[in-house]
Amino acid sequence: MVTDRPLATGERAGYREWAGLAVLALPTLLLAVDNSVLFLALPHLSEDLAPTGGQQLWIMDSYGFMIAGFLVTMGTLGDRVGRRRLLMSGAAAFGVVSVLAAYAPSAEALIAARALLGVAGATLMPSTLALITEMFTDRRQRALAIGVFMSCFMGGAVFGPVVGGFVLQRFWWGAVFLMGVPVMLLLLATGPLLLPQSRGNGRGRLDLVSVALSLAAILPVIYGLKAIAANGASWTALLVAAAGGGFGALFVRRQRTLADPLLDLRLFANRSFSAALVILLFAMCLQGGVYLLVGQYLQMVEGLSPLAAGIWMAPPAVALGIGSVLSPLLARRFRPGVVIGGGLLLSVPGFLLLAVADHSGGPALLVAATTIGFLGTAPIGALGIDLVVGSAPPERAGAASSVAETSGEFGIAFGVAAFGSVGAAVYQRSVADSIPRGVPPEAADAARETLPGAVAAVEGLPGDTAGELLGAAQQAFTTGLTTVAGLCAVVVAVLAVLSLTVLRGLRTA
Repeated sequence: MVTDRPLATGERAGYREWAGLAVLALPTLLLAVDNSVLFLALPHLSEDLAPTGGQQLWIMDSYGFMIAGFLVTMGTLGDRVGRRRLLMSGAAAFGVVSVLAAYAPSAEALIAARALLGVAGATLMPSTLALITEMFTDRRQRALAIGVFMSCFMGGAVFGPVVGGFVLQRFWWGAVFLMGVPVMLLLLATGPLLLPQSRGNGRGRLDLVSVALSLAAILPVIYGLKAIAANGASWTALLVAAAGGGFGALFVRRQRTLADPLLDLRLFANRSFSAALVILLFAMCLQGGVYLLVGQYLQMVEGLSPLAAGIWMAPPAVALGIGSVLSPLLARRFRPGVVIGGGLLLSVPGFLLLAVADHSGGPALLVAATTIGFLGTAPIGALGIDLVVGSAPPERAGAASSVAETSGEFGIAFGVAAFGSVGAAVYQRSVADSIPRGVPPEAADAARETLPGAVAAVEGLPGDTAGELLGAAQQAFTTGLTTVAGLCAVVVAVLAVLSLTVLRGLRTA
C-alpha cells in the first residue's frame, strides 16, 4: 500500500522513491531544454510575430529572469504549504501556460507567457530538490539521486538545441513549447502516487515585503549582469546592478528582524553550507563564461551553424552529466572535499590546454579541452548541492534548495558578464593593432568593438581587405578566449585548494 510516510533518517530508499526520482527527472530535463531551445526557435517565431529587437531580448530573457527572481520565494513557500502540493500546482500552471505560449498571437503575449513559465518553473526546481532530500535520507543514496538530478539538468542543456532543431524542421515554432505538456501531465498523474507530501514547520505567513525586496534585489542584478555581458559596462547597467545590491542589503536587514523570515540567514552559519555555496557559485561562473565564449568561437571563428555548434558543444555537457553521476559513487570511497577538490584539479590542465588552443587546429582540440575542464567541475554540481541541501534542517530543505539554485543562476550570469567582459577587453586591445590599411573608418570602428561587428563590416569590403580584417578579428577573439581560459585555470586551482581544506572533514555517510 502506498503511503505518504516519510523515510526515517538513514533508511534506504526503495522502488517507490527511485520511481519518484524518475518522475522528478522529467520536469528537470524540460526546464533545462526550455532554457536553450529558443535560441533556434527565435528566427522562426520572428517571422510570424515580428518582434522588435528589444522584444526579442525579452522573449529570450524573461523566462530566466522570473526563475531567478522567484526561486527563494518558492523554496520557502514549499516549506510552508507542502512541496508536493507546490510542485503539482507549478506543473499544472506550466502545462497551461505552455499552450498559451505555443499559440501566442503577438510578441507581447509571448513575453508574458514566457514570464509566467519562469514563475511556474521556479516552483518546480526547489520543490524537486527538497523532495529528493525527503525521499532519500540515506546520504549515499541522496548524493546519487542529486547526481542524477544534475545529469538530467545538464542533459537538457545538451539536447535542447538538438531537439529544438529536430522539432523546428517538422513543425511550427510553437511546437517547442508544447513538448512540456505531456511531461507535466505525466507528473500530475504519477506525483500523488510516488511523491511524499513533505513540508516544513508551516509557521507564519509569507512576508510579502520580503518577497518584493527579494525580487527587487535579484532581478536588477541579473539584468545588469546580462546587460554588461551583451553591451559592455555601461553606467545604466552598473547602476541597475548596484540598485539590486542595495535592495539586497535591505532584504538581509529585514530577515534579521523577522521571527519567521523568508530566508533563514542562520543557514549561512553552517560552515559546509557556506563553503559549498561559494565554490558552487564560482564553478557555475566558470561554466557560464567559457560556454558563452566557446559557443561564439565555434560559430564566428569556425563558421559553424548554430545547430552544428550546439552538437560540438554536446561533449562538455555530456561530461558534466557523467561526472554528476560518478561523483557520488567516488564519494563513497573518498571524502566529498577530496572528490570535489580532485575534480577541480583535473579542470586545471583542461583550461590550460584551452589557453594554448590555436585557431588553425579546428574545433576538436578546443572542444576536448573544454570537455576536460567541465568534467572536473562536475563533482561540485552534484556533491556541492548535496552538501548545501543536506546541511540544512529538513524543515528548511526547500529554502536551502532555492539558495543553491539561485547561487547557480547568479554564477552563470556573473560568469557570462565577467568573463565576457574580459574577453571583450582583450579582443578590443588585440584587434586595435591589427586593422589592415585601407579599411574605411566606419568598418574599422565596428571591428574594434566586437567580432560580430567585424563580421558585418567585411560584407562591403574588397575580397583581400575583407579577408585580412576578418582574420585579424578572429585571431583577436581567439586571444580573448585563451586569456579567459588561463584565468579560469587560476580560479579553478584556488577553488580546488579551498575544497581540499575547508571541506576536507565532511563525509557522505
